[in-house]
Amino acid sequence: MVANPRVVLIGAGIVGCALADELTERGWTDVTVLEQGDLFTTGGSSSHAPGLVFQTTGCRTMTEFAKYTVAKYTSLTLDGQWCFQQLGGLEVATTPERWADLKRRHGWATSFGVRSYLRDPEECAQLHPLLDRERVLGGFHIPSDGLAKPLRAAEAQARRAMDRGARFLSRQKVVAIERAAGRVTGVRTESDHFRADIVVSCVGMWGPMIGRLVDLTVPLVPMAHQYAKTDPLPVLAGHNDDHSEASKPILRHQDADLYFREHNERLGIGAYGHRPMPLPPEQIADPLTSPGMPSELAFTPDDFDESWQAATELLPVLRDTKVAEGINGLFSFTADGMPLLGEHPDLEGFWVAEAVWITHSAGVARAMAEWMVDGQPNLDLHGCDLNRFEQVQLAPDYVMERACRSFVEVYDVLHPLQPIERPRPLRTSPFYERQAELGAYFLEASGWERPQWYEVNAGLPEVERVPARNDWAARFWSPIAGAEALVARERVALFDMTALRRMEVSGPGALAFLQALTTNQLNRKPGAVTYTLMLGEEGGIRSDLTVARLSDELFQVGFNSPLDLDWLRRRLPGDGSVHLREVTAGTCCIGLWGPRARDLLQPLSTTDFSHQALGYFKATRAFVGDVPVTAMRLSYVGELGWELYTTADLGRRLWDTLWEAGQPHGVIAAGREAFNSMRLEKGYRSWGTDMTTEHDPYEAGVGFAVRMNKGYFTGREALAGRSAETVTRRLTCLTWADPYSVVLGNEPVYADGRPAGYVTSAGYGYTIGRNIAYAWLPAEASTPGRQVEIEYFGERIPAVVSEEPLFDPEMTRLRS
Repeated sequence: MVANPRVVLIGAGIVGCALADELTERGWTDVTVLEQGDLFTTGGSSSHAPGLVFQTTGCRTMTEFAKYTVAKYTSLTLDGQWCFQQLGGLEVATTPERWADLKRRHGWATSFGVRSYLRDPEECAQLHPLLDRERVLGGFHIPSDGLAKPLRAAEAQARRAMDRGARFLSRQKVVAIERAAGRVTGVRTESDHFRADIVVSCVGMWGPMIGRLVDLTVPLVPMAHQYAKTDPLPVLAGHNDDHSEASKPILRHQDADLYFREHNERLGIGAYGHRPMPLPPEQIADPLTSPGMPSELAFTPDDFDESWQAATELLPVLRDTKVAEGINGLFSFTADGMPLLGEHPDLEGFWVAEAVWITHSAGVARAMAEWMVDGQPNLDLHGCDLNRFEQVQLAPDYVMERACRSFVEVYDVLHPLQPIERPRPLRTSPFYERQAELGAYFLEASGWERPQWYEVNAGLPEVERVPARNDWAARFWSPIAGAEALVARERVALFDMTALRRMEVSGPGALAFLQALTTNQLNRKPGAVTYTLMLGEEGGIRSDLTVARLSDELFQVGFNSPLDLDWLRRRLPGDGSVHLREVTAGTCCIGLWGPRARDLLQPLSTTDFSHQALGYFKATRAFVGDVPVTAMRLSYVGELGWELYTTADLGRRLWDTLWEAGQPHGVIAAGREAFNSMRLEKGYRSWGTDMTTEHDPYEAGVGFAVRMNKGYFTGREALAGRSAETVTRRLTCLTWADPYSVVLGNEPVYADGRPAGYVTSAGYGYTIGRNIAYAWLPAEASTPGRQVEIEYFGERIPAVVSEEPLFDPEMTRLRS
């Protein structure tokens, strides 16, 4: 990349303006911003957005985006006028379920460094006197939340960028993206041509149309959202003026899908409680020919009736007024409610920053600028990455179905395990019918149906040994799952591992390719299996992999997400010496684990499955009955056993063979809840939850997978001088005895009475009889025996830092 590349940003909404500011601040000053409409009232979502900024969500990355947006826009002015007012944000509860959820949100805020308070009804009424105090059970108050002026903030950032050399051009509708040899070279508009080394699409609801110019699916749906303004309210007279606009906290009434802000003497009301109103991007009006704002559709009063009734109940003063005007304003929604950020998988230099709301705009722009200029953002962006979706999740019907659901769920109280409802079932393993016959309770992940537990196991005597848990943690859970974990520890169980992704890496350059991109030593004899990491240049963990060398030039790689495949594909040598092929869909896998696993498996095969013949972390090809398998001696649950892979057409035969042979040994089918409990007992990390690009291997407790003496690998230079002894924070194991107090993740951890970190993974250890949580804590707070507290729905749970692994620390089970 040249030192000061030619950059073309498409779209001068708040994201394009913020990105121009962040790029030019970092020295990339050859920046051209093309806008199809007028500057800076472009006609997109930024032009009508009401500007409410509530910082806290259950996602740390999104909260960090919002925190930076607040900090940056608070410091900005435009011609002496404010760009952001920290009026505070107040979310109120009118139901017990919502009040419990606000306590959970207060925990999130504490975990992610946002100062917040839980307020009683009287305090809520003092903060926002228009509230009916009798209807409010409590509130969640963040003093630093507030009100942005989107167009003002956009122009203020644009002017800063222009002062550094950027240019903003209006009435430049993009009609083509030029490319050569797999990278962008320029942009053509209806009237001009612009050479470019980098192009970024920041057009929001028009994103899918720009994507089509480069054969890229941009999976978002423009969706109308109602916003209305009342007649002037006498009670607001004299409190605000045209300059200040508002003085009370921005207000959310999520039980009724509503939010409120002042407009001088009037009140603005936003509503998500109506039917989804999607609009294809092609049907959005042209900003230059539309008589009005393209992103503002005609208000539909009938859709607002229920919202108005709920608004008047919470704010009785509204009963003496009426809606004076309103719009159905278009915003971008995605299948999972997250932004779309990143580079085109097949076109170097073409980037996307779409489906970004005002709340996160500056934070997204900073992360994008870091990514483009430095090669890696400081924040973990895997949940926002454009390339995170499976191919099936890019189908138009899927995107539409899920985007509409994202709209409906904007203010819903959602459980961490709550699955999508439609379209299901979408992806099923070859064992699906057998699992259904056993009464599998399925949840969904990446389109896959995955059993959590099996009703057929309800009669296991071990169910009586499983303690009850609190109501929130008991959702999407059954004591049957605990019994399955106990049986897997005591006898043997079949686990469906089909949804875990796998690829084949082959060719004469395969070994050198994988060696250069991973941390562990892979130059081992065929039959070796290695746990290893992929790092970024700065040493952060991009993923963890399981690599089995099946022959000199063939490796089977277990990986975490489509992002891993994308990362490897971008780094393939140009000489054709390495080939990648994902084989997940055409294959399947059973995890056969437990003390009796060998007793079950050995009679079915002529291959020697003894420990002497096939030790831990070894692989071999074999037949199980008449099914050819690749057997890998490893276990994510910490028990003797194998991952058995075969082709999808033989999957059911493999299941039936193992199931029939296992009956004398008391075999059961076990689900994901048992699996998760067992892996926590062994201290096995989950990438994307326990560790991300923000953490190095020594902090995350996986330094054993780093071989600094093997030669070059990506990230090696950054790790020089680091060790488990030099870290300032650690992923730390916490335990506590109370079985009722099961936590689920993102809860704050207190040390010496002060917030010190947050929980990543958590669950009950059925074998050890204790609750387990992994948490990021300062190194000084991670000493075994240290007492800490976890905040859960506003209550403090005493916990203790524990040595790990909690189960079988001598590894005798795995190596038996």
